[in-house]
Amino acid sequence: MTNAFAADAVMAAETKKNSLTMGKKRISDELLKGLIYLSVACSLLLVAGIIGYVFVKGISSVNWKFLTTVTSALEGTVGIAGNIVNTLYIIVLTLLIATPIGVCSAIYLNEYAKPGRLVRLIEFTTETLSGIPSIIFGLFGMVFFGNTLGLGYSILTGTLTLTLMILPLITRNTQEALKTVPNSYRFGALGIGATKWYMIRTILLPSAMPGIITGIILAIGRIVGESAALLFTAGSGYLLPQAGIGLLNKIMESGGTLTIQLYLSMAKAEYEVAFGIAAVLLLIVLGINFLTKYLTKRLDVSRNK
Repeated sequence: MTNAFAADAVMAAETKKNSLTMGKKRISDELLKGLIYLSVACSLLLVAGIIGYVFVKGISSVNWKFLTTVTSALEGTVGIAGNIVNTLYIIVLTLLIATPIGVCSAIYLNEYAKPGRLVRLIEFTTETLSGIPSIIFGLFGMVFFGNTLGLGYSILTGTLTLTLMILPLITRNTQEALKTVPNSYRFGALGIGATKWYMIRTILLPSAMPGIITGIILAIGRIVGESAALLFTAGSGYLLPQAGIGLLNKIMESGGTLTIQLYLSMAKAEYEVAFGIAAVLLLIVLGINFLTKYLTKRLDVSRNK
């Protein structure tokens, strides 16, 4: 009996100790959960405050005339149409160059290259490129593309510079997207006699497309928001291109994007124009984020059907 009572007492003590420990864990869990919610609330308030402040200060300057004309002292107009066109030029040209190179590089690293020093060196190089400050890219682009190759201050110089900047982003996103595709897809396709390139083209790339599209759209967001590198390479021209052959010649001319014009407006103390451009840029960035979510969701639904 004594032994039985002793055993019951030990069990009761252990139960009490465990309950106290669980209680402490619950308190710490609730405390951490509260800190997490507080961090989220601070982030949301910060973002909402920035967006709200910019819109309040700049939305009054945004109108149809502001978006469809260029600044002219003779006509007395203030507009950013030329800067919008320059931004579109740089986005399209940069993606046309960087996307094929980035996707093909990711395919080689993930599907063809054998794991080893070369692959590790390439991955280390791309990660290093993604961490280099944009002002250094701008300096390199000005010296190499602008001076050495003789392209000068032009949209093409800015495009080639931004290609170097977003190439790691597209490459790494594509590589990670390819890694998410199950190996059973590869083995199944190769097992029924498909060639490796046919398997990549018809199975892997469609399956990884949501991740690839996400990487491309994030690259567009970086292009839209870039200013330091373009200030050294693309210049600050704001005129619209002439019709016909002028559309092609425009890539060899100086072309300031929206971010460049925003910087110049702030430097000239044209605060209303600057906040108007900032509001337009915020709308573009928000549109890019919503487009990313929409396309990713649609591609996921299409893939699961």
